[in-house]
Amino acid sequence: MSTAYAALTRAATLASVRDKTTVFFTFAFPLVFLLVFGLLFRGQNVNGGLPYINYVAPGVLAWGVGNAALFGPAFALMHWRRDDILRLVWRTPTPLFTVLGSRFVVAVCVGLAQAVLFTAVALLPVFGLHLSGEWPYALPLLVLGVAAFLSIGLVVGSLADTPEAVAAIANCVMVPMAFLSGAFYPADLLPGWIQDASWVLPLRYLDHGLTNVLAGRGDPGPLALDCLGLAAFTALFGLIAARTFRWSNRT
Repeated sequence: MSTAYAALTRAATLASVRDKTTVFFTFAFPLVFLLVFGLLFRGQNVNGGLPYINYVAPGVLAWGVGNAALFGPAFALMHWRRDDILRLVWRTPTPLFTVLGSRFVVAVCVGLAQAVLFTAVALLPVFGLHLSGEWPYALPLLVLGVAAFLSIGLVVGSLADTPEAVAAIANCVMVPMAFLSGAFYPADLLPGWIQDASWVLPLRYLDHGLTNVLAGRGDPGPLALDCLGLAAFTALFGLIAARTFRWSNRT
């Protein structure tokens, strides 16, 4: 099984790298939001006296990681089912979990690469982000965040039968979540009832945790609760994905 896992991981990595357009927009599209918001509100402070970049950099990073972790597996699962690749996997000794596990490794690597790029840009003097000493705690948050949004992507990929349907469903999930979770706009400035309601969204936990540990907004103690929330969403949508999964469009 380890040989099959390594081969599938390598194949998934090569497939991702060869799609130059997808690779470009995976990194460039969220980075545009960082550049726009970072420049528009440069030098401004928000609630608590922290610079705006201390909110928008972790927020855009959270949204970018979630976006990539959802879209990639959703499109892959839809294509695998449409092209009957999943039916071929079903007839081999390779468990489906091994196939999905290879996608998880690729998604984690993409998320870590996004984190390095976005943080490096935000640290430029023109933006002025200053990392707190707790920044290594971002690693478990990123891994759990990838797992949570990948599980959502599996649900989307199981329900949608065309690329257009995947894009429509995924955008309907991610775009409102970005604004309601505080990824583009500090959640502290949202109405109280929206702040409370936002805790039913996985991006809220990822954004909250990354903002705390990267920008030094406060005590990293709540990190465990943010990780627990992401793990709970992973389990929830993992169960939904298992119930909605189809080996083929003909079944």
